[in-house]
Amino acid sequence: MAAEYKTYPHLTSYTPWGYNENMVKKNQLISRLKRVEGQVRGLQRMVSEDKYCIDIITQASAVKEALSSVESLILENHITTHVAEQIKSGKTKKAAEELVKIYKLSQKK
Repeated sequence: MAAEYKTYPHLTSYTPWGYNENMVKKNQLISRLKRVEGQVRGLQRMVSEDKYCIDIITQASAVKEALSSVESLILENHITTHVAEQIKSGKTKKAAEELVKIYKLSQKK
């Protein structure tokens, strides 16, 4: 029996990716996360096999870059959907709070 799915357009602004317009970005994100997963498995294998330290560090750096790419995509989506919608609906204080949170998180790196 196939599952039936209902769409709730009024909830779209509360979902991380919306239901329609951002499917490409969601697919990009999933693809990047799968790539990170593979890189981490490779990193684990390198450690298990006592590979050369510089090679392990190089792979770890690639994993960090890949995660940074994931973070950037999510951040871009959040600002262009959620924060923009808050501003459009007059919730400027909430939008400003979101942007300050984002800024503070970026300073922790």
